[in-house]
Amino acid sequence: MAPAAPGMLRLTSVLLLLGRAAPAAEEYDLEITNNGPITTGAQATVHASLKFITGNLTIAQIEDSRFITRGSSSSTGAVTRISFCLHDPSHYFKSASFVYNWDFGDGLYQITKEPFVYQNSSTMGNRTVHLKVIAEWEQIGSIIREREMVQKTGDFTTALALLDAVKSINVVGSRETHVMENLSLSLHINGTPPLALCWLIKSECIPLEGEKCHLVVINGSCYNLSHTFSDAGQYCLSVRVENGVTMLQTYHEIKVWPTGIHPAFFVLLCIALVSMMLGLVLYTTFRSNTQQKDLIEVADFDFSPLSDKNLSSQSESGCNQICCRSCFLWSSQEAVRESHELLHSFYKPVKMYTV
Repeated sequence: MAPAAPGMLRLTSVLLLLGRAAPAAEEYDLEITNNGPITTGAQATVHASLKFITGNLTIAQIEDSRFITRGSSSSTGAVTRISFCLHDPSHYFKSASFVYNWDFGDGLYQITKEPFVYQNSSTMGNRTVHLKVIAEWEQIGSIIREREMVQKTGDFTTALALLDAVKSINVVGSRETHVMENLSLSLHINGTPPLALCWLIKSECIPLEGEKCHLVVINGSCYNLSHTFSDAGQYCLSVRVENGVTMLQTYHEIKVWPTGIHPAFFVLLCIALVSMMLGLVLYTTFRSNTQQKDLIEVADFDFSPLSDKNLSSQSESGCNQICCRSCFLWSSQEAVRESHELLHSFYKPVKMYTV
C-alpha cells in the first residue's frame, strides 16, 4: 500500500494476463477516493471489470487419432490443431458469443465461431500465428438502465515451427565382426535437425524409453558410431531419433565371432562337403550303368551255326509253298534238330589221321 493524501486510498494490484503464449504479469494501480476522511474499519465495495479478453493459444498434432501437444513445433504433412483457451474463472463471459479471426502468418486467414482450427501445411519453416478474439453480449446499462451491447476483444500470438518428420533411419555398416575388433556404423536420418539421437547395444532388440541410452544431439542428417565387443554372441543395436515433432526407432542385428574364426571358413567347408558327396553319387551311378551295359552285350552273342540259319531260311520259304499242316510239322522237326545240334556244337569231333 502506497502513502496517499487524506480521503484517498491507493492500492497496487497484480493482474496475470494470458494474452500471449507465455503468461506475463502486469501491475495496475487501483485508486479509491472519498469526500471525507477515511477512518480505521471503514468498508467499501469496489466494482471492477476487465477491458480485454484473457487466454492462451495451444498447438497440438494428431497422431494415431490422438492429440499430442509438442509446444510450438509441428511436422509438415500432419494435421495440426491450434486452439484458444479462455481464462474466465468468474464466468464473466458466460453469456457472450465469440468470433475468432485467425492469421496463420503465411498469407492465409480464417474466421470461425469455434475456438480452434485445423491446419495441414507442407511448407517447412517458422511462422507466427495471430488471433483476434471478439466477445459480445447484451446487458442492462448501469446509468440509463437500458439494454446495451457490450464488446470485449483480445489479441494473441504464438510461434509455430513446421518441421519435417523423422521418416527413416538407415544403418550402414557390417552385420558381422570379431571380438576386440572395432565396428564402425553410419546412421543416415531423413528428418529436420536438430535431432536427438539415442542408441544402445544389447543382446536383444529393446524399445528405448527414457534416458537409459547414449544420447547425443546432432545438427545434421548423419552420425557415425563405433563399438568394440569383448564377448562373442548375437547383439542388437537399438536406435531412437526425434526432432520435437516425431519419434522413430529402428534396430540393427550384429553377429560377433570369436577371434581367428571367420564365417567364410564355414562356407568353404560346406561347399567342399557338398562337392565330395556329389562326386561320390556320380561315380556310383556311372559304375552301375557300365556294369549293366557289359551284361547286355554278352547276352546278345549268337551261338547258332551257319547251317542252321540256312535251314531256317529254307524252312520259311517252304512254308510259303506247302500247306499249313506240313509247315507246322516241319517247324516242330526243325526245333528238335536245332536243339540237338546246339548241344553237340559245344563238343567238336576229333579227327583221326593215319600216317
